[in-house]
Amino acid sequence: MRDLAYYSSKKASPKENIFLSKRSFLKKINHVDQIWEYLKNNYGKIMAVNDLRGQNNEEYNYHELEKLISKASMAFFKLGLRKGEVVSVIAENSPRWLIADQAIMRLGAVDAVRGCSAPSIELEYIIQHSNSVGLVIQSREIWLKLSNRDELINKLKFIIILDDISFEKLIGWDSFIHIANQSNSPNDYLDYKLELSKAHIHDVATILYTSGTTGKPKGVPLTHENLLHQITNLACIADPQPATPVLSVLPIWHSYERSAEYFFFSCGCSQFYTSPKYLKDDIKIVQPVVMATVPRLWEAIYDGFFSALKKMPRNKQRLIKFLITNSSFFKKDLRKILNKDMIPVTSNQKLSGFLSLFLRFLPHVLSTFFIYPGILKQLCGQNLKFPINGGGALPDHVDLFFESLGINVLVGYGLTETSPVLTCRRTWENVRGSSGQPLPFTEVKILNETKDKILNFHQIGKIFVRGPQVMKGYLNNISATKEVLSNDGWFDTGDLGFLIPGGSLVITGRAKDTIVLSSGENIEPSPLETEILSSDYINQVQLVGQDKKNLSALIVPNMEFIYRKISSNVLSEINQNTEIRKIYKYEINRLLKNRIASRVEEQIS
Repeated sequence: MRDLAYYSSKKASPKENIFLSKRSFLKKINHVDQIWEYLKNNYGKIMAVNDLRGQNNEEYNYHELEKLISKASMAFFKLGLRKGEVVSVIAENSPRWLIADQAIMRLGAVDAVRGCSAPSIELEYIIQHSNSVGLVIQSREIWLKLSNRDELINKLKFIIILDDISFEKLIGWDSFIHIANQSNSPNDYLDYKLELSKAHIHDVATILYTSGTTGKPKGVPLTHENLLHQITNLACIADPQPATPVLSVLPIWHSYERSAEYFFFSCGCSQFYTSPKYLKDDIKIVQPVVMATVPRLWEAIYDGFFSALKKMPRNKQRLIKFLITNSSFFKKDLRKILNKDMIPVTSNQKLSGFLSLFLRFLPHVLSTFFIYPGILKQLCGQNLKFPINGGGALPDHVDLFFESLGINVLVGYGLTETSPVLTCRRTWENVRGSSGQPLPFTEVKILNETKDKILNFHQIGKIFVRGPQVMKGYLNNISATKEVLSNDGWFDTGDLGFLIPGGSLVITGRAKDTIVLSSGENIEPSPLETEILSSDYINQVQLVGQDKKNLSALIVPNMEFIYRKISSNVLSEINQNTEIRKIYKYEINRLLKNRIASRVEEQIS
């Protein structure tokens, strides 16, 4: 029974309770929007949000931000918005987005959110499917993108544009806020207070729409209870102090960034909004202590570093590469000794690890003090303490690179339907290659193909989860809900993975992505493709082989490497060159063979 791949975190651990004890004020609230009164009273003069690259360059402290949320809430009330009604919000990161979001929630209303880059047909579907009574958009361009404008003007109670300029029947931001300043009768104020008093923890707070790659997107209603679980328990992952600088680069309407931002705000942090275009500059300006990130960000930093390294003198290149390689082995050996690997380590392996650690210790320590601080300052600032990665697995070579430099990325896992964080590595239990341990009050189990048996540790199967962060069901879609959610609350993530003793979860792929060879062997391509991408020779890869005898790989090569080998960048010549094909086949199979627990059938033909 102790070997079964089931892990329950129904109670917080003693170490987690140390962090959760600082969150006691959250027990007194039942709505996300109620955190602002606490923040105003305790951190009023601390800068809350700064829009570094936005059109309006707005900056507010917690006192000013709470005041604007209150005004916007009253303005929405005067425009006729009431508890349970839905407002579609189509915009990107900005303080105004945040103010509108929290003002809508304060009334017990719901926002259905999406970004500006979504196609017009999807935006129109969301407005209609969510039965929205109002609309908030970022700009005139978004409004003109919609084809049913006349219908919306006649149907909706209001349409607000976050830009300052009003046009047609759209209300500009300044005009919208001014509505709250207009004289209120005693009855208006009493009615408004009555609406606020109806707040309940089970109220729906927001509706997030999953991508519609295989049909129309599904609406995911998340309640205040779902989001408050995240706001409370993410403290077990990061513990930032008031006024800690946070750099926000992910879309605010995404579930991961959304929950992370609410958490950071609840800690009294100072959040800076930027965009991917300016990230390299702003990360040096802000010097963040904590960031919510995705794998592509770390991959871009990694690629940028080695591109810059190639431009350095050859001797300097060799020295830096030697030191990073030395530190990589040092960190690997340290993990073995501390039992922080996915695979159990024997006594002999620990002994060899001790010897290796001793030999590599001095170069690693010298690098840590004299070389790595300068590198980190250029890559991500000197203060980054809690880099939390979600939205996908971090490639092992990228993970190890940053660990070697002294940054332990805290990789997490979750889905829109789970608010989203289910698991995340802890600073004291950072098992590289895993997606960490379940958050408090979260259960994870690994089932077989027929979903009737719990597998053992290290056995790959379907990942099921249960906890307060899991949605209650899709919006207006009972059949889709029944496919993923059982009567007793277990959610089928659609992902494959395994658990290791201690509760760390390892994601191996999506169930629907499985390649079945003609031999009957099941292959999960995602982790194999991630490993292949660690090669300097390969820019993109996709494994294929459904119903075939062996796997094959479709690749986009590094053209600089190709040109050095055959002095050609003509596609037809490259494809016909047998030498190039042999080099790439050898390189791919070498990487796949060196994977932990590699299998013969994972080699390409």
